[in-house]
Amino acid sequence: MKERLQKILSARGVASRREAERLIAEGRVLVNGRPAVIGESADPCADRICVDGKELPEAGKHVVLMLNKPRGFVTTLKDERGRKTIADLVSGCGCRVYPVGRLDMDSDGLLLLTNDGELANALCHPSGNHAKVYRVQVNGYMSDSLDRLRAPMILDGYEIRPVTVSLLRESGGQAILEFSLREGRNRQIRKMCEQCGLGVVRLTRVRDAGLDLGTLPCGQWRFLSDEEIRGLLGR
Repeated sequence: MKERLQKILSARGVASRREAERLIAEGRVLVNGRPAVIGESADPCADRICVDGKELPEAGKHVVLMLNKPRGFVTTLKDERGRKTIADLVSGCGCRVYPVGRLDMDSDGLLLLTNDGELANALCHPSGNHAKVYRVQVNGYMSDSLDRLRAPMILDGYEIRPVTVSLLRESGGQAILEFSLREGRNRQIRKMCEQCGLGVVRLTRVRDAGLDLGTLPCGQWRFLSDEEIRGLLGR
């Protein structure tokens, strides 16, 4: 059954009806390969509707996205302070998705988002024991820095679980470190580095729950394949 495009986009969580009109007016909505016009109707079951080159997922279908989050975006769908949010980056995915865990505003890299609440809870729960891997550029590196980072450490009154830290590259006090965490407390790596006299220049998450960021460009996202989703579920 045909419906107004604005209604379809709104129902799929892409945008409000007013925002959908703007997307259509800007030529960002295609119906069967041609630019849509305001007021046009389509059949979401029979017509191919794309926003920013990405086809709308089926209604009610569970999806998982991988986003390469840039620095300067907060990991929330709405920010009272008017800062840029990840919602601005995934608005064309065709449904309302929520972040799995967090990645602070000053960090970049792999962030998963989904509309499957059970999957999100399973990935975030400590019992899942999912490793997150980060590449961290630091200054102030010294010969004993690795030993200090690997030693037992108390942050905010809590003794953190052991963290795997390795040195990838070092030159003149500048270093690239790789951290692997199975728990992720608020700004944990930054606080660890600060406690060890290291300044964090850049922090990038490159792996999460067995998935690698790979060559996904900064600011871009993609749907996970069915095989990748089965891997997250351990099937």
